[in-house]
Amino acid sequence: MPSLLVTGGAGFIGSNFTHWVLDNTDATVTVLDAMTYAANEASLAQLPENRFQLVRGSVCDADLVDDLVSRHDAVVHFAAESHNDNSLAGPAPFIETNIVGTFTLLEAVRKHDVRLHHISTDEVYGDLGLNDPAKLTPQTRYNPSSPYSASKASSDLLVRAWVRSFGVQATISNCSNNYGPRQHVEKFIPRQITEILQGRRPKLYGDGLNVRDWIHVDDHNSAVWTILESGRIGETYLIGADGELSNKTVIQLILELMGQPTDAYDHVNDRPGHDLRYAIDATKLREELGWRPTYTNFRAGLAATIDWYRANESWWLPHKEATEAAYAAKGLCG
Repeated sequence: MPSLLVTGGAGFIGSNFTHWVLDNTDATVTVLDAMTYAANEASLAQLPENRFQLVRGSVCDADLVDDLVSRHDAVVHFAAESHNDNSLAGPAPFIETNIVGTFTLLEAVRKHDVRLHHISTDEVYGDLGLNDPAKLTPQTRYNPSSPYSASKASSDLLVRAWVRSFGVQATISNCSNNYGPRQHVEKFIPRQITEILQGRRPKLYGDGLNVRDWIHVDDHNSAVWTILESGRIGETYLIGADGELSNKTVIQLILELMGQPTDAYDHVNDRPGHDLRYAIDATKLREELGWRPTYTNFRAGLAATIDWYRANESWWLPHKEATEAAYAAKGLCG
């Protein structure tokens, strides 16, 4: 029975990955999480005690990381500060967690010769033009535009260097925007859903024409498992499900699915450096490793996500007031 160490496993994607692994494989999972505001222990409730353990701690804690890595067969590295608006207001935690934390983990897997898969983002590549037919590929030049994406680009380059310089057994994946259950209410889709559930009008940055390439979190995580099992060491795989939609289209679809007029939202000033468009070319992942997404109908996946937030108010409500207060305090209302 393989043993996995999952960093950041109490966050959105990491907690869903933990559920996916326990539901679909015979592996055991240890989650290492600093339990910052974006983590939620409730996301890991009722997991089997004989196959799951939660360790509270930082990925920057070298002694803790070294000990945990030495006792596991593989590491999946989700731990990251990941909210663009927060990186604009205060970049320091992004440098510490995303760069120093990745370095700390790389030194541990190097020492103990443990397999590593590093989770990254399409934002390291910068944005594409709205009318550009091109998509992002593993060969696209890095061009990050925020402290968040710059810190993730830095962590990717560290992984590549440790593979080449020290023979670390690592792969990288860069994924497009995830949606699904257990996502913090600061993020675009759950924020709009919970605003409507609380009787308020959702807010949209600028003209809302910015395009994101949406993928259901379960599809992301099935791809990660495929790469962990079959990916070529040193390679980068882009994960996407051909889900390009403008933010305006998404907010209108949320309103429609929740029984509201599709124009029942407010425009607010755009945020600095707001990337225009992301679009993933996942050909390498699909052709080389045979992966395919399950959630190919965004409308159906979004409806299921709305249903989850309706049914799990106790999960998100404790975080909602603080999230909205933080937006207001920073003057970031969208």
